[in-house]
Amino acid sequence: MTDSPISPENPKNTKKLLVTGGAGYVGGVVAAHLLAAGHRVTVLDDLSTGVREGVPEGAEFVEARVQDAAKVLDSSYDAVLHFAASSQVAESVAAPEKYWRNNVAGTMELLAAMREAAVRTLVFSSTAAVYGEPVTVPITESAATAPTNPYGASKLAVDHMITGECAAHGLAAVSLRYFNVAGAFGRHGERHDPESHLIPLVLQVAQGRRSEVAIFGDDYPTPDGTCVRDYIHVADLAEAHLLALDAAGSGEHLVCNLGNGSGFSVREVIDTVREVTGHPIPAAVRPRRAGDPAVLVASAEQARTRLGWQPRRTDLAEIVRDAWMFTQSLGEGDA
Repeated sequence: MTDSPISPENPKNTKKLLVTGGAGYVGGVVAAHLLAAGHRVTVLDDLSTGVREGVPEGAEFVEARVQDAAKVLDSSYDAVLHFAASSQVAESVAAPEKYWRNNVAGTMELLAAMREAAVRTLVFSSTAAVYGEPVTVPITESAATAPTNPYGASKLAVDHMITGECAAHGLAAVSLRYFNVAGAFGRHGERHDPESHLIPLVLQVAQGRRSEVAIFGDDYPTPDGTCVRDYIHVADLAEAHLLALDAAGSGEHLVCNLGNGSGFSVREVIDTVREVTGHPIPAAVRPRRAGDPAVLVASAEQARTRLGWQPRRTDLAEIVRDAWMFTQSLGEGDA
């Protein structure tokens, strides 16, 4: 299982950092990488979706909502990495008010706390969901933003909010728009409830926790008829966050997509899980889901140019293998 963070070349001075949502999947992996790079880390998380054991050893932990960041932040902090958010697409459609309250209003309170404490650097966990159904692929940062659900809309609203904060108050900010994050890093892996991501869902079939995996549509204009998605290893993602800490200047809001730049189909993912786990994975073809684009693949050229970032764990089998080892390390009641 991938568990050796690679710090950026020529790291800058050690920083004191606040990581909101640092008990979650991505936030926990990023916090672990920050600590390995020698930074001092405080994790703020209300544990509504994160888990206490997701906070890496060596981080100070404050159990609180992002709206309470003002109780933690002071001028001794150098930057904030912001992961605290509600992130389930289906839930956002059913309860959009939760997403405006947690993601938008919560970030507004965080920005106010940063302004008051004179903390002027922010790395924001954004999402490819802001693009909606793309007109062209690979998707660049200049592509039209047209989110198809309140989750994506809430993240786009925060991006707009950050742009205004940079222009008005001199914030230096980087928004990282993730595509499909997968894999595991040490004891940090996906354990969403409910789970909606393809790789952990297929692994649940391998575990015997599900009878089959659904393939929503096999008649798309792709090589095997199933949807193609860009998967990025969570450790590669974390390394981009370390690089982003020094990427933007005062008053600048830099937006970078993070992905491998190539995609894997649903059938390729299922076949890879079969190979890695040695388990048969029954699959059932079902009708297409509304709003599922045939292909979602990122152009990460801006991240390469501006951050100096290069994904290193691009092999689908490696991504699945790390996720499988993490899944097996959990007891059935913990998965």
